[in-house]
Parts: sequence; structure tokens; C-alpha cells
Amino acid sequence: MNHIAILPILVPMAAAIANLVLGDMRTKSRVLGLNIAFSVILVLVSLLLFVVLAQSGGAAAAVYPLGNWPVPFGIVLVADRLAALMVLTTSILALASLVYASARWYNKGTNFFPLFHALTMGLNGAFLTGDLFNLFVFFELLLAASYGLVLHGGGRNRVRSALHYIAINLVASFLFLIGVALIYGTTGTLNMADIARVAPTIAAEDRGLFEAGAAVLGVAFLIKAGAWPLHFWLPNTYSAAAPPVAALFAVMTKVGFYAILRLWTLVFANSTGPEYTFGQNTLLFIGVATIAYGSIGALSCKALDRLASYLILVSAGTLLLAVAYNAPGVTTGALYYVVVATLAAGALFLLKDVIDQILPAEAQVLAVSLELYGDEDEQLDEDQEVSRTIPAAATLISWCFAVAALVMAGLPPLSGFLAKFTMISAAINAEGAPSAATWWFIGAVIVSGLFVLISMVRNGINIFWTSLPEGSLRLRPMEIAPIVALLALCVLMAVAAGPAMTFLGETAMFLHSPTGYIDMVLPQGGQG
Repeated sequence: MNHIAILPILVPMAAAIANLVLGDMRTKSRVLGLNIAFSVILVLVSLLLFVVLAQSGGAAAAVYPLGNWPVPFGIVLVADRLAALMVLTTSILALASLVYASARWYNKGTNFFPLFHALTMGLNGAFLTGDLFNLFVFFELLLAASYGLVLHGGGRNRVRSALHYIAINLVASFLFLIGVALIYGTTGTLNMADIARVAPTIAAEDRGLFEAGAAVLGVAFLIKAGAWPLHFWLPNTYSAAAPPVAALFAVMTKVGFYAILRLWTLVFANSTGPEYTFGQNTLLFIGVATIAYGSIGALSCKALDRLASYLILVSAGTLLLAVAYNAPGVTTGALYYVVVATLAAGALFLLKDVIDQILPAEAQVLAVSLELYGDEDEQLDEDQEVSRTIPAAATLISWCFAVAALVMAGLPPLSGFLAKFTMISAAINAEGAPSAATWWFIGAVIVSGLFVLISMVRNGINIFWTSLPEGSLRLRPMEIAPIVALLALCVLMAVAAGPAMTFLGETAMFLHSPTGYIDMVLPQGGQG
């Protein structure tokens, strides 16, 4: 079972190499078929890893020491349920984005497929690695690939946004190295399980240096998560990127959330003494501020791609709040939420491109103006006003938009509501009398849902309350199929909420009991 842990890294690496070797293939269908086949294999491998760990119990993990070097001295991959969940989510989103790009976007620039698979490899590696240094390596791999992808298609707006994106991520990488150096200087190790073992024994005179390293590392993670006030690069970058690239980018902010959740639960969340509250109040404040900024930004958006960017900020703030609340029940809801919010946000980016192909933005604004204010020179008979036939393509797109809106706003009966309800109910039941933090948590989640609902409804009116263009509306199967599949998975998550919550509840309990993780990774009960 342990060898399964490296397969989600090897498959996209093989795909990237194959594209570089066969990049001059002139047969378009073979190139597309090869890349889709690699993505399907990646989904199957990730699903296999997920199923194996699901059947092995909440405390199971696949530990893979590269080169068979002893832990904690060698590089180790650790695939527990949390890592498997994130890898499977990434693989599904990558397949949907790749299929969508295969319709027309892949040939808008050069080396799209190698960069795409390299980004997927970096994402999976970041979720599977068991030490901080290789987390940095995989971070740099995914960032290097994302620099090329964000520029894919060219254009002044993309170049300007990409320069901001590259600059801020170079600063984040510099902070990452500083944090790693400080932690290594005080603990003598970079293995995350070994850091958790050593942290309680750090001398009092070194404790401040260790916490400074953790704080600097946390800033780097918060930048990558898109947290306020370090978020300013995200809306412009995501809305300017090519739609399939932006869809895959929806999972990139979750890497920052994953890193914070992993280190927080391993090192700080279960500590006793004054270090128990290290960073907790700061995370609560940043989470509320990120939700507030994202919600207000969503209200100001008239373009669906920019709205989706702000919705990613809202989801980032919600996840940071869940981490800071430090309760297994809240973490259960957060893990459920991270899957559905990522898939729905990716679908929104793709849906925006489909809508623009059918009805350009200028026509949408003009049409909604005529619907609201009328045209004095236009005379419509009663039959035309009440009997217009709505094409099947427009109906399908409107249903996709409605499902995405319900999921992102957290309205029943879909999975977004179940995720938020789980988090809120767990926060209320986590203690006898709800504290101020509980009310801030509940208020932020509920009010943000209202703001998101208003934004989505307004954008839906601008898009769908229009006079449709003449002629039939045609959708490319390779473009609409990934959108329908992503949203269908969100609906399926609601139908299978019982088993999903059981699985995620066991995962959350394992996360909040770090001794199990330490004992599995380190030999002889943590004596490295």
C-alpha cells in the first residue's frame, strides 16, 4: 500500500515528460487523447489511494520513504485521509479543466500541457510530502508552472496581472525559506511529525525563535491562501487567467489552507500552556476580515469571473476560521466545504467562458437594459412577450448557474448548506455557552452566504434576463461536459452526505490527535 503514495506524483510527471518529448506531434487528436488519458489515469490512481485509506480506518496512512532512507533524516511521503482527499479533489478538477482546455484553449499559447501537468504534480506533491523542505520544493514547482499558465493566451491584462502574481509569490517563497530556517535552527529537523515530537521539549530561551519561525512560515501560507490583507494579487490574477487555468487555480489557495491545518493540528492545537493560543486569535481575525472583504468584493462585481475570484476569498476566510476554531466537528464541516467550494468555483470559471461565447458581455448589458427600462422604438406583440421559446442550451447553462449559486451561497438542499450547517452546529455544541468567537464565526458564515446569494442573483439577472441572439445556441460537448460533471459531484456530495460526513469526521478526529500521525511516520513510537 505504501507505494501508492508516490503514484499521484509520478503520473503527472510522466505526462509532462511525454509532452516535452512528443511536443512536435502534428496529429492533434493524438496529443489531446494522450493528455486526457494521463489525467484519467491520475484520477483513477487518486481514487485508488482514497479508497484504500477509506477502507483502512481513520488512523491509516501510506508512508513512503524515498530511497528507503530512515525517517526523519530522509525524504518521506505521507498519504493519510486528508492528503488523499485533497489529491483526489485536485485530480478531478485537473481532469475537468484539461478536457475543457482541449476544446480550444490549449493552442492559444505554447507548452500548455507540460505546464498543466507540472502544476498538477506540484499540487499533489505539496499535499503528500511529510517534511517542510520538500513542501517548499513542491510549492516552487507548482508556482513555476503557474507563472507560465497565468500568461497563457497573452494580452496586456494577463501580463500585468502575472507580474503582480509573480512578485508577491517570490516574496512568499523568501518568507517560506526564512521560516523553515528558523524552525530547523530550533528543532534540528524539518520532518513535520518530528517537529511535532520535538516542539514540546524546546527550551524556554529558544521558544520565541521557534514561534517567530512558525509565524513567518504562517505569513507565507496565508499569502498563498489569499488571506486578507495579503490577498490583493488574487482577484486580478484569477479573473485575467484563461478559464481552464483559473479553474485549476481554484485549488491552489487550498494548498495554503492545507499547510496551515496540517502544522496547526500537529504542533499547536493540542498543546498545553501559554503556547496553546499561539496564532489562534490572529487566525480568527484574519478569517473574519477575509470573509468580509470577499463578500463586499462579490457585491461589487458585474463580471462572473471576477465574482468567482472573490468567492474564492470568501471560502478561504471560512476555512481559516474553521482552523482557528480548533474543534473536530468544525474541521469535519470545513473538509466537506473545501471539496464542494473548490469544485463549484472551478465550474464557475468555466461557465463564465461558455456564457461569453453564447452571449458577449456587451450584449448582456444591452439586453438587460432593454428588459428593465424598455425601448420606446420597439413594439412587441403580446405573443412575442409571453411565448418565447427558450433553447435547451440556455436552459442547461441556467441550471448549471443555479446549482453553482446554491452551493456557493450555502442554501439548502445542496452540499454548500450541509457544510456550513455542520460547521455552525459543531461550533455551538463545542462548548457549554457560546463564546464571542463562536458568534463571530456564526455571523461571518451566515452573512457571507447572504452577500454571496445577492451577488449571484444579480449576476444571474444580468446574464439570463436577456433577449437571446438570433439562431440556435450551440455548446461544445467538451466544454459543457466538465461543468456539468463538477456540479454533479457537488450534488452527489449532498446525496451521500451521511457516508461523507462519517469519513470526514474520522479524518478530523485523526487530525486533532497528532500522536497517531507521529507514531505512523516516525519509527519506534517517535524515536527518530
